[in-house]
Amino acid sequence: MTSPTYLLILVALVILLGALAFWFAEAVRVFSRYRGRMLFTCPETGKAACVKVALADAARSSLTGRPQIHLSECSRWPERQSCGQECLSELGADPQNCLVWTKVSDWYRGRACAYCHKPFLELAWHDHRPALVGPDRKTVQWNEVTPEKLPELFETHLPVCWNCHIAETFRREYPEKVVVRPGNRGPMGELLTECKKQDAASRGLEHVARPS
Repeated sequence: MTSPTYLLILVALVILLGALAFWFAEAVRVFSRYRGRMLFTCPETGKAACVKVALADAARSSLTGRPQIHLSECSRWPERQSCGQECLSELGADPQNCLVWTKVSDWYRGRACAYCHKPFLELAWHDHRPALVGPDRKTVQWNEVTPEKLPELFETHLPVCWNCHIAETFRREYPEKVVVRPGNRGPMGELLTECKKQDAASRGLEHVARPS
C-alpha cells in the first residue's frame, strides 16, 4: 500500500474510534442518569409506586438519537403492566430526584433520632441504615420496608439512628436482660425533651378536659 492509503486508513480508524468513544460515553451517561429504584406517584391510584427504567434499552437507543425511556419494573405489575406509563413525566430535568435513596436522604436530613436526639446529617451508602419507629414502638430499618410503602411511613413514623435501633430491638426481644431506667417517653417510646414533655402534658390536659 502507498503512503496516502495508509493515511486514509489511519484517518478512518481515528474517526471510527472517536465515534465509538462518543457513543460509549453517551450510553454510560444515560445508564448513570436513569439507574436505580425510583418512587413515582401512580396517576391511577395517587399512591407511591416503585419503578425501574429499562436501562439497556435507554442506553442502546441513545446511540442513534434521543434515549427512549420506558419501565422495566413496577411494584404494580403484573396486574397493571399494560398501563400507559404516564408516571414517566415525573422524571423531570433530574431523574436523580426520583431515586428512593434521594427521597430517604431528604426525609432524614435535618431530623433527629427519636431516642438519643442525635441529628441526622447526610446519609452515606456505606453507613449503617437508619430506622423508623411507629406507634407500635417497633423499629425497622428503612431498607427493610418495600419502597412504595416508605412515603406512608414517613407520615406516621419517627426517625431512629442505627445504634438506637439495635438497642431498642434488643430491649424488645430480650426484656428480661434489660434494666429500664425511669424516664419520660412519648407514645412511640421516644425520649422527650423538656419542650416535648410540656407539649405532651398540655395534650394530656386537653384530653382530660374534653367531655366524654
